[in-house]
Amino acid sequence: MSGELGTKNLEKLQGTHLDDEAQEELLTTQTECSFVFSTADGWPTGVIMSFIWVDGRFWLTAVEGRRHVKAADRDERVTVIVSSAGALPGRRMVAVRGRVVVHRDRETLDWFLHEFTHRLQPEGPDQWRALLDSPHRVVFEVVPEAKPTSHDQRKIPGNGRGLDTEPARPHKVV
Repeated sequence: MSGELGTKNLEKLQGTHLDDEAQEELLTTQTECSFVFSTADGWPTGVIMSFIWVDGRFWLTAVEGRRHVKAADRDERVTVIVSSAGALPGRRMVAVRGRVVVHRDRETLDWFLHEFTHRLQPEGPDQWRALLDSPHRVVFEVVPEAKPTSHDQRKIPGNGRGLDTEPARPHKVV
């Protein structure tokens, strides 16, 4: 049955997770994620946020008063979901459950703004940093807590879309 994965079924996906190296590549290359949290009434919701991955942790920023900041203060349990869309070839994803720490100190903010703006906008970090360095800015540090859920569609024959063979790659006409 395993030989049929991707061409006849998508039921048994064992072995299609991201290995440690592929996960690290995804998290250090991609810069956008879904940040999932619970509202005051317990309903799960999320926002799309930019992030950096440093020393095994997600680092993000927001402004006091926003729903996700209030939620993080109320319940530290969050999930961060990252896909390879727009950043890497092949369909890959990882969902990481963790606990968020909301930093409001100047030292963390200064460190974060330097790292964040230089990574996400290396051709003009100072202008963006000036915009982000606002009076009510906070920094989220998400510390992973559980084994991540991941998927690497490149490991599925037929690209996981029922093709009997890999599609031919288009060639450049010179």
